[in-house]
Amino acid sequence: MKEINLFLGAVEEAFVHETLLKISFSKVKLKTTDLLNVYVRAILLKNKRMLSFTFRYKTNDQTKNFTLNSGLQELEDLLHSTFLVATLFTSEADFTLLGTLKNHYTFLQNKPSQSKTVAENHNREKIKRSMGSALYLQLLGIANDNGEIIPSMADKFRQINKYLEIIENQLHTVTLPEQIHIVDMGSGKGYLTFALYDFLKNKKGLNVTLVGIELREELVSFCNTTAKACGFEYLSFVCERIENYQEKQIDILIALHACDTATDDALYKAIVSNASLIVCAPCCHKQIRQQVKGKTQESALLKYGIFKERQFEMVTDTLRALILEKHQYDTHIFEFVSNEHTRKNIMLIGSKSVAKNNISAVDKKMAAIKNDYQIDFQYLEKLLNG
Repeated sequence: MKEINLFLGAVEEAFVHETLLKISFSKVKLKTTDLLNVYVRAILLKNKRMLSFTFRYKTNDQTKNFTLNSGLQELEDLLHSTFLVATLFTSEADFTLLGTLKNHYTFLQNKPSQSKTVAENHNREKIKRSMGSALYLQLLGIANDNGEIIPSMADKFRQINKYLEIIENQLHTVTLPEQIHIVDMGSGKGYLTFALYDFLKNKKGLNVTLVGIELREELVSFCNTTAKACGFEYLSFVCERIENYQEKQIDILIALHACDTATDDALYKAIVSNASLIVCAPCCHKQIRQQVKGKTQESALLKYGIFKERQFEMVTDTLRALILEKHQYDTHIFEFVSNEHTRKNIMLIGSKSVAKNNISAVDKKMAAIKNDYQIDFQYLEKLLNG
């Protein structure tokens, strides 16, 4: 079709002249698809210019890189099969293709809304959001007095920077108040808690208050002393069980490796507080495994203990994600850090959405899962149902 060819021609020209900033797809044709959006940008990969596609599904993101010709074919396929709206942002103009379910298209050109260049080099050194010179890293034993990362703590330092990258990306997906109240439930020694406060307060200049919840008194005392030494005025730690925490205002809820149902207690607090952003790294997953103990499972996948453990981890976190969807959150589950650093590497993200989810459809999905695995209830579901 003429309009689609005009759009693809604009993409090709922008790519060749290095003015392409990004391409976004939205408004899916069929509500049954799990694909929500696609974002495309120009990258340098091993000194070769490519088109990098990020496919955003309901439960995860996938990235694929294409040459120009194969990328144009992928764009055309997406326009014909999946999306009604596509927008090309360049440094010189914006181009929008609007389609209808009856395959009528309109091609529009407007003044540029963005100006930054985006041919990104994937071979470059990664951006460090936390630096070894930061005092908190030295006091927490990650860096030495010279600001050099201690070799045995290199994995932790990489984890910190990956975590901050995730948080920074998620901030663009939600609406937050001018004064942002963050609660980190299960803060431990505070590696990521200190990093998040320093990044948001001192690097991003945001007006944040951050409270770390931890049950071990010695860690709470250590973290409060360290926060004071760093001059982190609005960072504090309290010794309390997660389920007993009563603060009603939570804008961002962090729960990293809170054991077993403590993860559900944290998610419950976030949901009833109407938190804008939930960042969770689940741990242990004992509740459902114990509930189905002694019940005969039909699936051959559950014959062996190690597979059974992993399967019920996936079942538990899938149910958690679906429960968040019921309460108007867009959810994503993805790998936090590589398996070579830690096996506890799954991140569950919930971003508050203005769109109304199909609650009955979510209920059917949950019922099917519980029926397949003979599950009576998931603990978060029980908390919300009173």
